[in-house]
Amino acid sequence: MAYTAGIWVFGQILDRYATDGYGPTVSTIDAIEAAGSTGRLSGVDLNYPWSSPDITDHDVQGALDKHGLHARTITPVIYGRSFARGSFTHPDAKVRAEAIDLAHESVEVARRLGADYVKFWPGQDGYDYPFQVDYAQLRRWSLEGIGSVAAAHPDVRFGIEYKLKEPRTRLFWSTAAASLLAIEDMRVDNVGLVIDFGHSLFAKENPAEALTLAHARGRLVDVELCDNYREWDDDLTVGALHVIETVEFLHTVEQLGWDAPLKLDLFPYREDPVVAVRDSLDAIDLLRERARRLPAEELAEARASHDALAAQRIVRRALFG
Repeated sequence: MAYTAGIWVFGQILDRYATDGYGPTVSTIDAIEAAGSTGRLSGVDLNYPWSSPDITDHDVQGALDKHGLHARTITPVIYGRSFARGSFTHPDAKVRAEAIDLAHESVEVARRLGADYVKFWPGQDGYDYPFQVDYAQLRRWSLEGIGSVAAAHPDVRFGIEYKLKEPRTRLFWSTAAASLLAIEDMRVDNVGLVIDFGHSLFAKENPAEALTLAHARGRLVDVELCDNYREWDDDLTVGALHVIETVEFLHTVEQLGWDAPLKLDLFPYREDPVVAVRDSLDAIDLLRERARRLPAEELAEARASHDALAAQRIVRRALFG
């Protein structure tokens, strides 16, 4: 199993109190250098545009090549200040067009860098108050925006990373089920879901179940791992809290025959990002090894009869001996 990470893991992280950020400003190239220094990653999820207009695609490719990294994903920054009232759902048609233009531009960058897919995280496409938006219109703009980009590039795969909230208090792409329903309404074949373990947790889903839901419909594009307290997207290191759910998630990944890299989505505010990545990958390796200890026939028998306690005993033996 290969591993990748979001480039933001190695960047300067902000919150609404430390508005000047935790740590120094980090350029795209510096972040790639940090990712390479982990010695454990095969690729990265890259935010576009780059941190500075002085940085070229050639510079990025050179930094990736230097460390043997692959551009797993290109993620257009459609969630920043210029899209504070929405990207594909902004009330101003001109801004919606800017989001679509950036998406098209990101596709070309993905082609030049040989990325596997283009990821959309429409974090501003939602609302904050009752009566603030026309829900049917919000839905229409969401589907028309992403759908038009996907239809224009049938040879490119697109992944939507859903999330219940943040930065808006309600996001359109909120849960696995709602997002899959919306994707079906787009009537395109090259759009699917990115299942983020942490996003699924705080959407009050079972992450392993969400994984099977997307996979069963042929819409699973990528798998991301982290952890949180189920109330916010804390992006803690893997296995910090929900060990058994993480084991079930990793077991499900293997049962589905998923062989693409697993991606880390961490926000190490006060921790060394390189250490956080290594610790998370050590945790994944350990938990995957424990998941392989699960006796297939015995577990299948317990599941066949919905025997919860037998299943728990099986899992405890695999984890703790």
